[in-house]
Amino acid sequence: MAKKVQIAGVLGLSLLLSFCSDKNEQNGETAQYLVENKVISLTENSNLKSRIKTTSVSEEDFTFDLVTAGIVKAIPNHYAEIASPFSGRIIKSFVKLGQKVAVNTPLFEVTSPDYFDAQKDYFDSKQEYKQASLNLRRQADLLENGVGVRQEYEEAETENSIAKAAFDNATAAIKIYNVEPTSLVLGQPLIVRSPIAGEVLENNVVIGQYINDDSEPVVKIASLNKIWIVGKIKEKDINHLNKLNKVQVELSAYLDQPIVGTIYHINEIVDEETRSIDVLIEVENDKRILKPGMYVNVRFIDQPEKVILVPSRSILQGEDDSFVFVAVSEHSYVRKNVKIGGVSGDKTVILSGLDKGDKVVSEGGIYLPQL
Repeated sequence: MAKKVQIAGVLGLSLLLSFCSDKNEQNGETAQYLVENKVISLTENSNLKSRIKTTSVSEEDFTFDLVTAGIVKAIPNHYAEIASPFSGRIIKSFVKLGQKVAVNTPLFEVTSPDYFDAQKDYFDSKQEYKQASLNLRRQADLLENGVGVRQEYEEAETENSIAKAAFDNATAAIKIYNVEPTSLVLGQPLIVRSPIAGEVLENNVVIGQYINDDSEPVVKIASLNKIWIVGKIKEKDINHLNKLNKVQVELSAYLDQPIVGTIYHINEIVDEETRSIDVLIEVENDKRILKPGMYVNVRFIDQPEKVILVPSRSILQGEDDSFVFVAVSEHSYVRKNVKIGGVSGDKTVILSGLDKGDKVVSEGGIYLPQL
């Protein structure tokens, strides 16, 4: 019985050694690469040799050419929304839709109890100031002729100063509404005037309508000789804008009439959702081709420059960065992190991480381990 157990044990050990030997031999036959000190070397019999191809890195001429969507908007200080400064009733309109207006052009007329109170305050303070000035001159004459009292003169001087301050405040309050106080008549309606030169884009004036002082604007005016276009550009492309000045604006309705614009401002805040930056482009619009709210294509074109370009398919994406595989010898490769820029056809600009003359894996990099 003991001999049988011993024989069975020997046979089991022999089978186990034979299995392990066969398994090691199989692993040796199927191993595609070896990794040592982060260098990936293909084995002698690796079938990856036929799948991996390399290309030498060189500097090429690259023109940054980016097309993005943009929206037309009026320049804020060339645009005005006009409402009544007082609650009241509109009794007259002076403009129509599309009319060109100058600064201080009458727009509409409104009667308002609040405006009447402002007029009354002006005339009352004017009269009080006039009386205080007369009293001050009288007290000064009396004092000069030796029959006046110094205390009464000083009191008159104080009253005159107070009355003058009240009159100045009332005058300033009237002038806020583009009314000349010297021609003011008590009870006259308020004429609301245009604060800018431009054309009437929207006219919602209704004769007889009662509006509150917090109502929506009834007239919208804009000067559209110049216009802004808001384009969005990805943060990775922002460095190209520092060397740009002119951009090209393209409209689907006027494909044969590209418009040249100037970069006016680059926003300092990145949109956290789209990871893009707003770029304001100022454009001449004398022919009124561009309308606020219109969508256009904005084309950013840079001057040609020498850059390192690699096939886009050679760039792989890690968790936090982009990388390529670079050949260090025949069938041996290392991973290098790179910073990418723009795209030119089927190639991508490399801003840093590679040198001219490096050989990058242009095909088959996905078969190598991402160390």
